[in-house]
Amino acid sequence: MQIRERFSRSSPVGVGALLVLVCLSVIGVAGGYWKIFIISWVGFMAMAGGAIPGARAETISADRLVWGYGLASGAMIMSAAIFLVPEAIGYSPTIGGVGIAAGILVGYGAHTIGHRLSHIESFDSTSIQLSAHSLADGAIIGLVYATLPDLGLLLGLGIVSHKGPAGYAAARQLSQTGKPVSLLLLPAAGVGLAAFPIALVDLGGSSSINAVIFGFATGTFLHVAMDFLPQCEIGNEIGDAVGQNESDDVHAELDRLRVHAVVSTILGAGAVAIAWALLA
Repeated sequence: MQIRERFSRSSPVGVGALLVLVCLSVIGVAGGYWKIFIISWVGFMAMAGGAIPGARAETISADRLVWGYGLASGAMIMSAAIFLVPEAIGYSPTIGGVGIAAGILVGYGAHTIGHRLSHIESFDSTSIQLSAHSLADGAIIGLVYATLPDLGLLLGLGIVSHKGPAGYAAARQLSQTGKPVSLLLLPAAGVGLAAFPIALVDLGGSSSINAVIFGFATGTFLHVAMDFLPQCEIGNEIGDAVGQNESDDVHAELDRLRVHAVVSTILGAGAVAIAWALLA
């Protein structure tokens, strides 16, 4: 009954975000941004789909988290290496490189400073952090697909590949604290909320400006991708999931999961590389 109540309790912000996404989707489709439409709603459905079993789970599977995050982060890093880095460097190697560094540093700074909101009772740190990630993802998608409309769906789908495992873990955390799972509607819709407005604005400029924009977007995306690399340590969600089973040797289990983390990230990256090679 409690789980049903958490699904039925609505978050005004989450519901409002979903309604705005629907409106932006109509405008975007009218403007011909079908790829952004597909990627935005795939990301939404992935997070929402991951949230359902996450909220119902009595315990979080550490193996599922490691493999979900590992495959997704590996795919994201390879997507950035294949599709985004060459564009940033292509406009200007030096300026593009500076933009990449700035994006990584600003992404890290925003994430770290934003964590302070977790100490404010009226905020939910899980949904805030996921929303920030989703808006960053959406900004990159809107920029890239507006500038390079011939680009295929592979990059965009790689960018949103982490939404499923993220929704699963976040829903479980919300459920444990008695908060409504509908809070995840905002981060689930965040990709489209940022992608459509940016795509609808003409950001054309000189090579130097494009190098800065693409470099910064690339760096921000790389920060998001690296932030989702599975960290098998005591004190984070994977460590907490392992600690739920008191019969396990936590350190030995974490050592085993570290091997799975490496294998999963390599497989995620390899899948994108193979798909690119076949579709190129």
